[in-house]
Amino acid sequence: MQLKSLEDTQNFSKNISKIISSGDIIFLYGDIGVGKTTFVRFLINHLESKNGIKKSDVLSPTFNIVYDYDIGNLKILHYDLYRLKNYKDISQLGMFETSNDSIKIVEWPELIKSKPNDRVDIQFQYSKLIDSRKIKIVGIGKWKDYKFNGI
Repeated sequence: MQLKSLEDTQNFSKNISKIISSGDIIFLYGDIGVGKTTFVRFLINHLESKNGIKKSDVLSPTFNIVYDYDIGNLKILHYDLYRLKNYKDISQLGMFETSNDSIKIVEWPELIKSKPNDRVDIQFQYSKLIDSRKIKIVGIGKWKDYKFNGI
């Protein structure tokens, strides 16, 4: 799939926000600056607007590791594992030991050894056009047969 503009990214995130719910996990892959945090910002801001909540300044949690957002009866945990250097650091976060009362969005999940069975992996790649991105979506577990091409 091709995202040719910020508006395409915004529409893509809006469409993803329509199909996810508490307990869902999204892993975001891609180089620095490719648009992972921008995608998360659009997704969270859309859900906030939909729930009549003032839009948050969604920043990359690179230095904090995780930011959480309470959106009505929904909670989103936004992780950025870029600064973590080994699996031990990640395991101490207890990311997947908690209940399924939140949506977990994880940037830089490469170091996670034991990945959850039910998740959506989204790979962002630079394209030849400056504002364009290629994305590949793979559903795993309960998402395996979901048709993402309509998103």
